[in-house]
Amino acid sequence: MTNVAVVGAGAFGTALAKVLADQGNDTSMWTRRPELAEAINSSATNERYLPGVPLPAELTATADLASALKEAELVLFVVPSHVTRQVVEMAKPDLPPTAILCNATKGIENETLMLMSEVMVDVLGEEAEERLTYLSGPSFAKEIAAGVPTAVTVAGTCADAAERVQREFATAHLRMYYTKDVPGVEVGGAIKNVVAIAAGAIDGLGAGLNTGAALMTRGLAEIGRLAQAKGADPLTLAGLAGMGDLVLTCTGGLSRNRTVGVELGKGRKLKEILESLGHVAEGVRTTQSAHDLSQKLGVDMPITAEVYKILYEDKPVKQAVADLMTRPLKHEQK
Repeated sequence: MTNVAVVGAGAFGTALAKVLADQGNDTSMWTRRPELAEAINSSATNERYLPGVPLPAELTATADLASALKEAELVLFVVPSHVTRQVVEMAKPDLPPTAILCNATKGIENETLMLMSEVMVDVLGEEAEERLTYLSGPSFAKEIAAGVPTAVTVAGTCADAAERVQREFATAHLRMYYTKDVPGVEVGGAIKNVVAIAAGAIDGLGAGLNTGAALMTRGLAEIGRLAQAKGADPLTLAGLAGMGDLVLTCTGGLSRNRTVGVELGKGRKLKEILESLGHVAEGVRTTQSAHDLSQKLGVDMPITAEVYKILYEDKPVKQAVADLMTRPLKHEQK
């Protein structure tokens, strides 16, 4: 049995906490809201974020972060990207010095243009790198919680730490692969949300299957260019954290980012869409930081640029598609 702390009680955090607790691990899940912790403990469900999914007795919720982290051997961070720095700073004084740390958040910090891995090291120091790992890959919370066969990736510079995470999560329904390519996994997990907004938008517009296939393929090319600029191995993007996650998020009906895009394609305004969504769509914030990072690094990312204009400059989706299709012709590999 392992003492586990899950920092974040959203849908994904709850699903991952359930996987760990189902294996008999003493699992404490932290939420900012005392009323949510109380509701989870009293009903053994998280009706707010993962309704209808029974949670095991080994999983308890708390609004006391220090209590959740006490004696933890594995700490899993699953909070929105825009509060990751703040939450990690809150947790830092109470993190057990030998605990393995795993971040399952996908995104790029708007203010600093740092990947989540860079934020973690910035807050915790380079000495923490040997116990830091990053989880990514094609995985909807609802399906993980339901025991649908799923494969994901864990990245880490230290093989021992990543392999420990592999073992902790391994079940008959969840398979985890290991890679040392942290930037590849991080960029793939972040930018696929931007491309998913674009994929939803063309579906909302009524475009065909040809369009969707082209968008995903060229979106993957953009992800690969940015990942290489961050020092990644391009082969990583052919794997679960790249192509796998991209296909799932661009085509799956459970994708919040795709849902945002669909509604934009139908002509709804972003503010209205987000208010009705009720959950965080990471791609909206990531689009801004990805756009800024691509400009900073001189990486050509035309799909990301058009999604940025749709979200932040109110550009019509139909015009964005037209502008992408009439760009100067080029070699496919450049």
